[in-house]
Amino acid sequence: MSLRTILYLLVIGVVAGVSALIGTVAGGVFIFSYLQNPQATATVAPEPEPSQPAPVSLDISTTMLETTIIEAVETVAPAVVTVIGEISGLPVSGSGIVISPEGYILTNNHVVEGTSRVGVILADGSELPAEIVGTDMYADLAIILASGEMPAIAELGNSDTLKPGETVIAIGSPLGDFVNTVTVGVISATGRSLDTGNGFLMEDLLQTDAAINQGNSGGPLVNLSGDVVGINTLVVRGSGRSNTIAEGLGFAIPINTARIVAEQILEKGYFARPHLGIRWQSITPRIARVYNLPVQWGAYVSNVVQGSPAAINGLRKGDIITHIDDVPLDEDHTYINTLFSHEPGEEVSIKVVRNRQEITVSLILGESR
Repeated sequence: MSLRTILYLLVIGVVAGVSALIGTVAGGVFIFSYLQNPQATATVAPEPEPSQPAPVSLDISTTMLETTIIEAVETVAPAVVTVIGEISGLPVSGSGIVISPEGYILTNNHVVEGTSRVGVILADGSELPAEIVGTDMYADLAIILASGEMPAIAELGNSDTLKPGETVIAIGSPLGDFVNTVTVGVISATGRSLDTGNGFLMEDLLQTDAAINQGNSGGPLVNLSGDVVGINTLVVRGSGRSNTIAEGLGFAIPINTARIVAEQILEKGYFARPHLGIRWQSITPRIARVYNLPVQWGAYVSNVVQGSPAAINGLRKGDIITHIDDVPLDEDHTYINTLFSHEPGEEVSIKVVRNRQEITVSLILGESR
């Protein structure tokens, strides 16, 4: 038997064993290759990789939240106006929101207070003359009437349902130049109170971190449904008691408060406030200490208006009011805010200290504009 034949038989035996393991077809291919080229090197074809699903192309250019914000802005922005005016020949500006097809616009009192001329610039850039219908300095709200066709009317929402963390949108004209600027934030808190420095607190304010700047005053704070839930009114930049600089402290008047004031201004031309008929000075612990007063908190009566409820019912200059209907006047309950919790025509009891003696006076509150 020749050497070639022996090698051939050995190969056949090896191949048979391999074929049993990897299959007849593979073995046949190996034999054929070897017989044709004894120098060939055996190679095993790699197993095919498991099929992979085709990559899915996702369009993430806008998220659901972003889409909702865009839709809300597109709904409200046409009803947002820039309010312009003049004070002593100098231009002033703010923002406002159209609330009726007749051209009534809701804004802040401080935007139009003291102006000699008022107008509005619509979202499309057209300018219309306007006039002041009525204001309320304590709520810092005003209604003006623009002459001309309104492009859109804002939908007023319900501010009582707002919760901290809820997304809101501020729209306005910061610095008077950047018309219909949009900023986004959240409701940081509700029910905030701020001291105006004028003897009363602005109460029940909405706090937001949506950027608010000079010129945003009077513009809307909007929820994701496109409903106006507040009127942007002020921003706090820092504390007067320190050099701390704050960011993201914006405040808005709840739309439920603004709606009540606006409806009465539209009905009467003013918002009726209860009237006692005195001129007064707030008493604080510091003032009490300086003037050796018998109480730490209260309202010092510096003058009584003739014919007023106070005059008719015996209040005098020098009296110190300490309570209104058993509510003590203090840091959290100023004279004005406590008085304004009542209605014109309502009977209240007033506790006063006169010559260091406490007396109680009952009277019917008058009405003031």
